[in-house]
Amino acid sequence: MKVFYRPEQVAPAQSASPSAHKPRLAVEDWARQSRIHMEICNFEPVTEAQMALAHDPAFVRGILACEMANGFGNRSAGVASSLAYTSGSMVAAAEHAVLHQQVVCSPTSGFHHAQYGSAGGYCTFNGLMVTALALKEAGLVSKVAILDCDAHYGDGTDDIVRRLGIDWIEHHTQGLRFYSADDACDGQYERWLAQAIEKCLRCDLVLYQAGADPHIDDPLGGILTTAQMSARDRMVFEKLGHLPLVWNLAGGYQVVAGKTGASEVEPVLALHRETARLHCEIFG
Repeated sequence: MKVFYRPEQVAPAQSASPSAHKPRLAVEDWARQSRIHMEICNFEPVTEAQMALAHDPAFVRGILACEMANGFGNRSAGVASSLAYTSGSMVAAAEHAVLHQQVVCSPTSGFHHAQYGSAGGYCTFNGLMVTALALKEAGLVSKVAILDCDAHYGDGTDDIVRRLGIDWIEHHTQGLRFYSADDACDGQYERWLAQAIEKCLRCDLVLYQAGADPHIDDPLGGILTTAQMSARDRMVFEKLGHLPLVWNLAGGYQVVAGKTGASEVEPVLALHRETARLHCEIFG
């Protein structure tokens, strides 16, 4: 499993969300697993101009200069310095996926609530849209699918699509359809996912947000059982794995009281671990 990771994409821990430091925790966890075979791939950070493909240039400058609040609601220099690397991981992973027709991993999150000119919901820059636009500009893709299986609506992605008048992105966001476990029962979730996958088949690249927060025990999710989460990933990999595909971590907020570091977010790491295990089982 090729994983596009650099330590620079990790920011100091932020309150309420583990996304800033989760890349390191996930990669370290995968390295300890006998059933996960991982190759760390280096990459270059994105440029300010590439970030401005998806965002107001003044917004990009303000965030990077720590003059505007990031998605965590502060002006942390540590967060600002990580942003070119989080989007850089996605862009490099997508380029590799397209050029080599592979499924790869970008251990990143904190993207889909970032709008054209504003941050929020623990998201500062929309690395999904930065990636789609960078590859389109490079002539590597004509049509991109964003299959967003985070528990929440990817409102930032839709905002950028509308603002820029984009008609070549196939965007499916779980959070616009499912709000509770009742919504997802009796095969409703599986039917939605199958229909979304069917439309993604017509694309040159799939960006798959394999979020942990839909899990039934997540305080900000509460939708899918552990078995449903695993079946979700398997369905995506088996139905779309013949296409260039990048999956990332997206949300996950379960914590274990009284623990610190990786132990505190072990329930989230366990869900990401299962996605990585399935990747290795299916693709080697």
